[in-house]
Amino acid sequence: MISLIMTLSYIIPILIAVAFLTLVERKILSYMQARKGPNIVGPYGLLQPLADGMKLFTKEPIYPATSSPLLFTTTPMLALLLALTIWSPLPLPYSMADLNLSFLFLLAMSSLTVYSILWSGWASNSKYALIGALRAIAQTISYEVTLAIILLSMILLSGNYTLHALFITQEPLYLMFSSWPLMMMWYTSSLAETNRAPFDLTEGESELVSGFNVEYSAGPFAMFFLAEYANIMLMNTLTTILFLNPSSLNLPQELIPLTLATKTLLLSSGFLWIRASYPRFRYDQLMHLLWKSFLPLTLALCLWHTSLPVSYAGLPPHL
Repeated sequence: MISLIMTLSYIIPILIAVAFLTLVERKILSYMQARKGPNIVGPYGLLQPLADGMKLFTKEPIYPATSSPLLFTTTPMLALLLALTIWSPLPLPYSMADLNLSFLFLLAMSSLTVYSILWSGWASNSKYALIGALRAIAQTISYEVTLAIILLSMILLSGNYTLHALFITQEPLYLMFSSWPLMMMWYTSSLAETNRAPFDLTEGESELVSGFNVEYSAGPFAMFFLAEYANIMLMNTLTTILFLNPSSLNLPQELIPLTLATKTLLLSSGFLWIRASYPRFRYDQLMHLLWKSFLPLTLALCLWHTSLPVSYAGLPPHL
């Protein structure tokens, strides 16, 4: 019973934050486009996420006649489950699962999200959904290479496989300042990893009509939607922990979650700003950016970090 309460106390704030991130996105995009956005449901439209959630989960889901019923039903649940499970090793400031190899856990869980995309596209038995799923898989797997190499560089700098070690590493200086090329490539790759504009090739309206989730509606679509925005928040929280350590200013322990949430919200607002500012990339440009630009540069920086002395991490000997 205690473990259930702890799990719910971890999951429910994430779901609430994800719901209101959708409202923040609609508000920011509307003001950037000189319109009002949601302003009817509740004061200033603050209850719009609750209304959208109630509408989606009370509608009748539609199942295509030629779809695979079991996979079509379970895939959205898998996507949301993975999106929530991957939060467990993050220090916020305390982690739900204190893992010694938290970096490897993050990489393994982020790789599993590929299966939810693949199965959703295949189980829909629609050519548009399948092409969108294949695009998303190629994009996600490709950019995971860059993210893994950047994480390896962070491991070399911190001298440990745990995320807590990054707090100690960044006490003298944010890694954003000492490793700003890595942060820029990480931030751009996280845009591609979460299928956000200008890398939202899976949702190309002109050719795919929303991509791998085109056949989903009502509750299953809402699960995919929640999983996508939970992954956006996860990547920005991870960016904050890796490069903008929330505890480096010797703040009181109770203020660390507030600074972490503030930095995560600012980085998420950057995602929205980019969406409002840049057109969608072509698919060849997306792949060229990774394989011809990011991959060689991240490999070179990783090799350079291996040549640095261990004392560069600034860790005490027992870590």
